[in-house]
Amino acid sequence: MSIELEKKQGLIAGNGQLPVQLAKNAKENGFDVVAISLSSDNKAELKKYCATVYDCAPGEVLKIKNILLSEKIKQLTFIGKVSKSLVVKRPRFDSLAIEFLKQATRLNDDAIMLFLVNELNKIGITVLDQTIFIKNLMVPRGVLGKIQPTQEQMSDVEYGYKIAKEMGELDIGQSVVIKDRMIMAIEAIEGTDKCIKRGCKLGKKGSIIVKVSKPKQDKRFDIPAFGLNTLKTMKKYKACLIAVEANETILVDYKKTIDYADKNNIIVMAV
Repeated sequence: MSIELEKKQGLIAGNGQLPVQLAKNAKENGFDVVAISLSSDNKAELKKYCATVYDCAPGEVLKIKNILLSEKIKQLTFIGKVSKSLVVKRPRFDSLAIEFLKQATRLNDDAIMLFLVNELNKIGITVLDQTIFIKNLMVPRGVLGKIQPTQEQMSDVEYGYKIAKEMGELDIGQSVVIKDRMIMAIEAIEGTDKCIKRGCKLGKKGSIIVKVSKPKQDKRFDIPAFGLNTLKTMKKYKACLIAVEANETILVDYKKTIDYADKNNIIVMAV
């Protein structure tokens, strides 16, 4: 079902280039973006494309709600990495965030995000599909670089894909590290890059990364994404291939990422 987009759009921005790409695409298509920045690493770039950029900590839920109300935001997008470890550390959590933590029976990604979506719905704000403004960044099926996988590598990819989907069903993580049909690591709270580091220390040279969407992926949050930083981590720990789910994964800075993969003999593919 299509949705009529408001001219004024809200953006809750984690770190990385994805929030910047979304703001840029939205501005180029005539939208005015009001961003709430949860990270300092991209704030300067966000200011180039947003009408206003506010600073908030991820735990300042009341402050975020008040900003959105004062700006009369009716639609917004969540995008960009926010470390799951913040739930453990709890920096600057306000009373509303603490109340949720007390009530929650689970603190997995979906539970946290659905709480935020419901709180926003109560004040008349709709959370949009993350891909609406960045459909051009979705990865097509096939081998994306010059290097083709071997039959043995494809066997690992197929097995890793199955296991990653099962982990996604449990809402544990979206990535696995595999070698010789043995799972070396499963992504948990630490995130993909640290999962790669942990798995490759066991699998050594030639480990394979598989990253997928959840079987019941809510496109309003946590759509799998990767880019140059992921490949740099792979190179450092001697992983040789990353396979992602076609048409369900965001690739930030396609040309730089694939050029880097080809230069460093890393296979990038979407299945």
